[in-house]
Amino acid sequence: MGWAPSYATTEDLANFVRIGDSVDDVQLGLALDTASRAIDQAASRQFGLVASPAARYYTARWDARLGQWYADIDDLMTVTGLVVAFDETEDQTYAGTITAYHLQPVNAAADGRPWTQLYVRATSSVQPTCLRDGLKVTARWGWSAIPPAIEQACLLQASRLLARRDSPFGVAGSPEVGSEVRLLARLDADVAVAVRPYRRMWGAV
Repeated sequence: MGWAPSYATTEDLANFVRIGDSVDDVQLGLALDTASRAIDQAASRQFGLVASPAARYYTARWDARLGQWYADIDDLMTVTGLVVAFDETEDQTYAGTITAYHLQPVNAAADGRPWTQLYVRATSSVQPTCLRDGLKVTARWGWSAIPPAIEQACLLQASRLLARRDSPFGVAGSPEVGSEVRLLARLDADVAVAVRPYRRMWGAV
């Protein structure tokens, strides 16, 4: 699937807008890419998956209520290849390996949602600090599958973008027959409704 992919195929979109040939495939692809990135912006996340484990860096924060260090991390749905390390000597070597941790929300996997936080257990022999970018987390970031609602939202927004070919000034329909519609420069209202449950609220770092 890859990172930040299109959330539907050109074949899906062709069927959605009832195009029966491949003449417009390039335009279909551009519309899908544009719609997908608009959805990413609205959701404050993307729904692809990196091909192999990759390192990302985070700043740990202290949870006084639980007495544990934690970090808000990028979306994660698999522990395959997951490695957590800390820069103990502040020399960017990340030699301290953290093996005692837990991922939150605890029911994310059961709900088909990603983990978005990593907590270091008090029993861990390596404890992070608030060193900026001190945590190095290697993982296969992203979603294991594109949610159906996101795919549907992509098709709807992409079809709207395709319609702009015939309405370059942002007005569709005909004023003579009372069908004039202004295509506003924002996400389709139904797309916004579909994306809203998937919107991520990032904590301040």
